[in-house]
Amino acid sequence: MFRPVRSRRSFEEAVAQIAEAVRAGDLPVGGRLPPERQLAAELEISRPTLREAVRVLREAGVLGAGPGFVQVASERIPEGVLEQRSAMRLEEVAKVLEARRLLEPRVAQLAGLYASDEDLEQLAQILERQRQAGGNRERVRALDTRFHLAIAAATQNQVVVELTRSLLRQVEIARDMALRTPVEPELVVELHQRTLEAIRGGDQAGIEAAMDHHLAHLERIWERESGRPRLRHPPDFLISRAGPHP
Repeated sequence: MFRPVRSRRSFEEAVAQIAEAVRAGDLPVGGRLPPERQLAAELEISRPTLREAVRVLREAGVLGAGPGFVQVASERIPEGVLEQRSAMRLEEVAKVLEARRLLEPRVAQLAGLYASDEDLEQLAQILERQRQAGGNRERVRALDTRFHLAIAAATQNQVVVELTRSLLRQVEIARDMALRTPVEPELVVELHQRTLEAIRGGDQAGIEAAMDHHLAHLERIWERESGRPRLRHPPDFLISRAGPHP
């Protein structure tokens, strides 16, 4: 019924595949979607990206929720509504990308001030596991999340951790796109290595530059793969003054 997502626009294809299964009668009204873990594995996308696709279909009235499961609520596929709601969700991602620029460089700089030896060791261990993950996209994605949360934890401020977790959850669609580009896992490791070295050295300018490169990379992928521009170009005060990106 479902096939692995090959397009880097994984969120939109997941919406389309589920809608097509309903339209074709493979998922009849009252029928249940496969469990989240199983369906994400069949589509070869992350579970957060699948949740976003399901959310769009629920808002459009195609899917409904039962006690602990998701079921088909209507066989009518409102194409215009689906496209509109998908577009709205993608626009939300663009807003989250902007919000990351407000928060994450400052979080990393705070970590550069307060990270303990244990925090730095934790970051190094995550980085090594990323190197070993190779082309395993799901593991690379999970470790990428863990790396950013470990930076937040190194600030010794739980509110910062929760804010970072919320941002990462909301930007999952863009991260899923990024991890489908051919060289992305290796580049993620390189960007994380730069960030860790700067945090370890307490190099505030270096931390800002490393985070700027990291965020700009994801933004460029987002624009290219989604076919959508960012909401607006980042103002100068949100861009590192350490020089142009390599």
